[in-house]
Amino acid sequence: MIVRDPLFVLLFLTAPLALSCLDVAEGRARRDLEVGKASTGEARVVVDEGLAAIRRLAPGELSLWASAPALSVRLADPGGGPWTVTIENMLADAELSAHAEGKRVPVALVEAPFPTQRTFRLTVPPGAEATLSLRPPDAARLDPWRFAVFADVQEDIDRVQDIYAKMNEAEGIRFALISGDLTSRGSAEQLERFQREMKTLAFPCYATLGNHELGTRDDLYHEWFGRGNFRFAFRGVQFTMLDSASATIDPLVYGWLPGWLAEGRDLLHVVTMHLAPLDPVGSRNGAFASRAEANKLLTMLADGRVDLTFYGHIHSFYAFENAGIPAYISGGGGAIPERLDGVGRHFVTVDVEPPGRVSQVAVVRVD
Repeated sequence: MIVRDPLFVLLFLTAPLALSCLDVAEGRARRDLEVGKASTGEARVVVDEGLAAIRRLAPGELSLWASAPALSVRLADPGGGPWTVTIENMLADAELSAHAEGKRVPVALVEAPFPTQRTFRLTVPPGAEATLSLRPPDAARLDPWRFAVFADVQEDIDRVQDIYAKMNEAEGIRFALISGDLTSRGSAEQLERFQREMKTLAFPCYATLGNHELGTRDDLYHEWFGRGNFRFAFRGVQFTMLDSASATIDPLVYGWLPGWLAEGRDLLHVVTMHLAPLDPVGSRNGAFASRAEANKLLTMLADGRVDLTFYGHIHSFYAFENAGIPAYISGGGGAIPERLDGVGRHFVTVDVEPPGRVSQVAVVRVD
């Protein structure tokens, strides 16, 4: 029943040496701070909280990959003029509005080639900074709703449409969380392929990275999908995504986490990462490299009143508790499954009963 992941074993065995020289996740945490910022000529774009990757910025043209249901974007263009703004990975019913100098700026929908992709056109007044706001109509609504969680697609990208078709059939999913290992090696071609395959989904997926995204270069993920550590709130729930791809959380992130926990204290708080701090079985390389760090993080999450945790990496399904917090591993995205456990390809759905209750976490089998 042991899954032997060669890439992770290599990373795991070399972690003590790497940690003696530098913090293995520090570069990624620092890159998180630069996501959502770019300039070209005199034009400048800033996505608040880095909640979107800037995929393209050219004169009069901006393309974003969203990491959250709602975005606030500041677009400064001293010369002013028309802009085309494309947003991918957005909720199909979200609307884009714009304001500059206290006045509303007209926004026209130009194209909607996929359920989660829209292209808009607007004109920025000369010398002004326009604030663009992407917001779904139900962002603050507190009636029951559903999201999904999955992970570990890896080399099974050729079959991922089976999962997406099943997700589209499931009633009421607003969006999905992906807790890492989207690809087998994290190359630009594989990251692009994963994004392209997602076009068939009726809703967006918000991701953090796994150890397989480190197989080529650990900076490519940020260019395609944005931050590995971030949080957002939606319909009474705070979602916190953490980068544990190196079997650790970077010290910079531990500096951000108390504030994020405070923000989520009065909400239902869901925390998602790739490697669990502690492996519920305990006989695999499926958790943090340091038991002391695992205890540190789980103590913080428990003290911060986190309500639910989701993980990937282990290619099966487990329901357990860590530090008294309900925990689930859902690694059935298609990578080589754990043997003889009867759990194959799958995802989970989570039913939310606001304010602050999860009524059901259900496994949806694909095979």
